[in-house]
Amino acid sequence: MSIATRLTQSEQAVLRDLATQYAALAALPVQAEKRRLWLALNELQMVRPMFAIDQLPWHELSAGGELDLKVQEPFWRGIERDLRRMLYKWRHFPADMVLEPVLAVPKAFSSTGYGFKADENTAALDQNNDVVGHAYHNQIRTEADIARFQVPEIRLDPDETARREAEAHQLFDGIMPFRLSGVVTGFALWDRLAEWMSPEDILYDLVDRPEFIHAIMEKFTDVALGYIDRLEELGLLDATDNLIHCSYNYTRELPQPGFNPEKPRAADCWTMGMAQIFSTVSPAMHEAFETDYVRRIFARFGKVYYGCCEPLHDRIELVRTLPNVRKISCSPWCDVAVAARKIGRDYVLSRKPSPAFLATETVDWAAVSADLRETRRLCAATGTPLEYILKDISTVRYQPQRLTDWNSLAAEIVAEKLTAPAATASHA
Repeated sequence: MSIATRLTQSEQAVLRDLATQYAALAALPVQAEKRRLWLALNELQMVRPMFAIDQLPWHELSAGGELDLKVQEPFWRGIERDLRRMLYKWRHFPADMVLEPVLAVPKAFSSTGYGFKADENTAALDQNNDVVGHAYHNQIRTEADIARFQVPEIRLDPDETARREAEAHQLFDGIMPFRLSGVVTGFALWDRLAEWMSPEDILYDLVDRPEFIHAIMEKFTDVALGYIDRLEELGLLDATDNLIHCSYNYTRELPQPGFNPEKPRAADCWTMGMAQIFSTVSPAMHEAFETDYVRRIFARFGKVYYGCCEPLHDRIELVRTLPNVRKISCSPWCDVAVAARKIGRDYVLSRKPSPAFLATETVDWAAVSADLRETRRLCAATGTPLEYILKDISTVRYQPQRLTDWNSLAAEIVAEKLTAPAATASHA
């Protein structure tokens, strides 16, 4: 089928123009340099701290028409959106982003999920913002409810995938190469359970019905492992994508020997995990109900990014027991000094500067600077590899310049020369 039946000539021209702009930027020497710096960081040989900006309030950044979409067909409209957003970030706050010289065109597939969907009420302060409040209703109250868990049934659609591939050739040949991309998967089991049970009911059941929670986690872990099996069977895992949880994942340690690009294994890929609701439980409970289960999942993967908003400084010892971890999240609620001391040189400390700094009526840039510099100082004192990931940005008060200014300040700070401490023995 000709692409002309699905896209007008002007829509095709829009996509080709965006791809041409992207290809020119992706060919710049700075891309290879940033890739080299991320590679050094991820292999625990940091040249300088790295930084990235992601998870943006796109509805607040549309002034000037740079993000206005022109394509109507849903799949290619999504590709247009992604290209426009990457170009926008590069122009206004590129941080240490890397534009790959190959476009990713997703394979077509469907999944039935794990057996549950969120049953919720939502509340919004800004109707244009997709970040809303959630009140979840508990769907897992009895042993019979646990039986609803299922290994996701995944169906690859070869005809739609072939059509996307053929249309991508018609659009992009002579401009830049593309690849058919798969799934970068993560296992935030407790984040999903919070959507299916509600945070309040989970916290009560952890205390009142621990055996019930163990039964849930045993079943959920089993079906998650089955999901990995199915992705491997279908060749849907993506060992090429350069991001894991908003952080760049370059490493020469992956893929592993025996890699087949047609059927990547979990062992060739990164994954990520988190247990954000465990911000309010003890390390002992975190171990019993999270790490003792996800250890089986992470053992399947080549590298792991662990954590998100939950403060992990008081349980780094637990994270050390998880296989294949390379990056550990250090949220705005973490004690950075404790985290850096416990992480040492053995992992990347993935610092999440607070996006709240950019959400106030006026930005206290002195406070932003002090926060970034203090993290840099503490990690330098322990020789800890450091990245800053500014994410979860729900608002900048419709002032996108704030992101550009944050980018400039962070670039200045990561470029500053600090005296590194003498080498010390590994904690591993």
